[in-house]
Amino acid sequence: MAQSLVIVESPAKAKTISKFLGRKYKVKASIGHIRDLPKSKMGIDIEHNYAPKYITIRGKGEIIKELKKEAKKADKIFLATDPDREGEAISWHLANILSIDESKNCRIEFNEITSKAIQNAIKHPRPIKKKLVDAQQARRILDRLVGYSISPLLWKKLRKGLSAGRVQSVATKLICDREREIQNFTPKEYWTIDALLNTSKDIKSIDASFYGTKESKIELNNKEEVEEILSYISKHSFKVSDVDKKLKRRKPYPPFTTSSLQQEASNKFGYSTKKTMLLAQQLYEGIDIDGEGTVGLITYIRTDSTRISEEAKADVTKFITETYSKEYLPSSSRKNAVKKDAQDAHEAIRPTSVFRQPKSIKNSLTNDQYNLYRLIWERFVASQMADYKYNSYSIDILNGKYLFKAKGMKKVFDGFLKVYSFTNISEKDLPTVEIGEELLLDNIDPKQHFTQPPARYTEATLVKEMEEKGIGRPSTYSPTISTILSRGYVEREAKYLKPTELGFLTNDILEKHFPDIVDIDFTADMEAKLDKVEIGKIHWVEVIDNFYKPFKNTLDKAEKEIEKIDLTEKTDEVCDKCGSFMVVKYGRYGKFLACSNYPDCDFTKSLLIKTGLKCPECDDGDIVVRKSKKGRTFYGCSNFPKCRFMTWNQPTDRKCPECNSILVIQNRKNKKTIKCSNKECKYKEETQ
Repeated sequence: MAQSLVIVESPAKAKTISKFLGRKYKVKASIGHIRDLPKSKMGIDIEHNYAPKYITIRGKGEIIKELKKEAKKADKIFLATDPDREGEAISWHLANILSIDESKNCRIEFNEITSKAIQNAIKHPRPIKKKLVDAQQARRILDRLVGYSISPLLWKKLRKGLSAGRVQSVATKLICDREREIQNFTPKEYWTIDALLNTSKDIKSIDASFYGTKESKIELNNKEEVEEILSYISKHSFKVSDVDKKLKRRKPYPPFTTSSLQQEASNKFGYSTKKTMLLAQQLYEGIDIDGEGTVGLITYIRTDSTRISEEAKADVTKFITETYSKEYLPSSSRKNAVKKDAQDAHEAIRPTSVFRQPKSIKNSLTNDQYNLYRLIWERFVASQMADYKYNSYSIDILNGKYLFKAKGMKKVFDGFLKVYSFTNISEKDLPTVEIGEELLLDNIDPKQHFTQPPARYTEATLVKEMEEKGIGRPSTYSPTISTILSRGYVEREAKYLKPTELGFLTNDILEKHFPDIVDIDFTADMEAKLDKVEIGKIHWVEVIDNFYKPFKNTLDKAEKEIEKIDLTEKTDEVCDKCGSFMVVKYGRYGKFLACSNYPDCDFTKSLLIKTGLKCPECDDGDIVVRKSKKGRTFYGCSNFPKCRFMTWNQPTDRKCPECNSILVIQNRKNKKTIKCSNKECKYKEETQ
């Protein structure tokens, strides 16, 4: 019996699809791309319209041989790679390798891996969309021209192993710019005054904050100003001057895009963008569910759209009505605005079946898979529910000429928060008061504060910034962050991204000699042009040509102007092997010590950054900064492995007053706490 051949990218996807298609179809996996540009050279024929010179990827020979064998036996061939530019390009390469006419109906696509979606896709094959392929090819060629032109220059002038790229270099610049903002930040003093007030008829207290006068807000800049106001307040009474109560609504969040999913998974679970996309890919390609078999749990995971299908809307409306009642439906169908620069090629990320509730399949998922599926499921259901309603209270309180304000809120109807458990809304009720009513002062609390520098980027906030500025696309956020970390331009400090010396140095060179490459507007404009290639408004060769000619002039000029930078630092440490002085060098994983007598002596050792503190557990060790295998900073003894003292938190020179262990600084959610390093001791100090 003749079979039809269906080709996908991954074995997991092949396994899931096989279940839905039956014996008339054979499903094989290409294991990603089968052709690409060569790694050893540029691979672009610049003189002939930038024609790419594709080669078979090393190790794919046996896979191609197997695919050709199956293709010969098949009566029909369907290319079922992912429904995006990258997937279209993989299908195009497969068509070339397998001698498939790309203008024939050989391509199928689906937004979710379910029986209905697969069967429907098989019934509606289409030709390969060459414009999508052109857009992917243009991006690949642009990245190759930039990377394979600037990187060798960096190797020559700085050191080997460095790289530059259209998106990665801009992401590095964002992180470097933020770090310089922090370094140049000057704190400014400011004060607040909070009053705790009571009524004569209600046990509830009122927390009111100093505002200024009825006419304008007053900024409190120093202690003298505060003491003058406190002196005035002590001579006057507090009276209610205005009471306001409004019914307000809070709309639900839209369903997830790639960017918003990465941000929320980072904020709620601490997942890296790489981990989030790995888990999402598993949920999309299919999980073996008890009683169902292998099934795709969520729709396609690379999208910038919040749109959902009419069928999905009907299902979620039915689910909400049957589970919670019609009261939880919105007054009209939800319509999320499409962002101006969104490609809107796919639906939002949602469960393939809203009736597959997270708890019902928990036993079939790992803990991380369950967390992410629950997040996606709750967000989707909540997005189609009624608003959260609450009463907003505002009380204006005069003390002579000075005005204090108190605000509160109380739930009226939980709406979408009935489902979405990942948002905390704290209610704050206020007592019932009347205009003219006098309030009793219980306590007055003046506090000194200092403005804080902008926070470093986390993976979540960097993705948000890249999306808002149009840098890259959903499929590029995660690999971009992975690249700048692996190259050593950026390192993690707790959950934050911090530029290294190498990152600063490389960024400074690119900013000076290749300003367009690290220019945010230029990079965003290039992304917009690639989108125009996809819809046929501009030819891809024109995009490349308009970029490359001025870029080549800049490159030639930089080659002459950039002087070689010696990154070697001399030290007074002596080589254990030959007695020569050691020098600091840069490696792939950061700085290390190497013998200055290289190549005659190849002795190297780790560079220990001393904190200036002595180890509390041994007599002669120093506390030094170390890195875990995952790049996380910790503090340990220089005598490791003889002494195994370590702490994840930054040590101080202070001892615990209760147990005499060292105190450490713990940073969590922008809150700094000094605590004891001894896990058995509960001593801690809260700081601002």
